[in-house]
Amino acid sequence: MKTMGAGAFKAHCLAVLDEVARQHGRVVITKRGKPVATLASYEGQESKAANPLKGSILFEGDLVSSLVETIW
Repeated sequence: MKTMGAGAFKAHCLAVLDEVARQHGRVVITKRGKPVATLASYEGQESKAANPLKGSILFEGDLVSSLVETIW
C-alpha cells in the first residue's frame, strides 16, 4: 500500500485519484508521519450510508395478512 504525506497529496490530488482508480489500489495519507486517512478505489457497491438497512430484513409470506392476524 502506497503512503504519502498530506502536502504531497494536496499538490497531486487529481493525479493520485486517477492512479488509485486505474490500479484499484489504496493510498494511506499521513500528517506529520502518522496515518490520518486512506484513499481507496470505488468498488461499485451502493453506499451503506444511503440505505443502511437495505437487505437486512428478510420476510417471507404475506406481511399484511400477518399483521392483521396479530392485531385481531
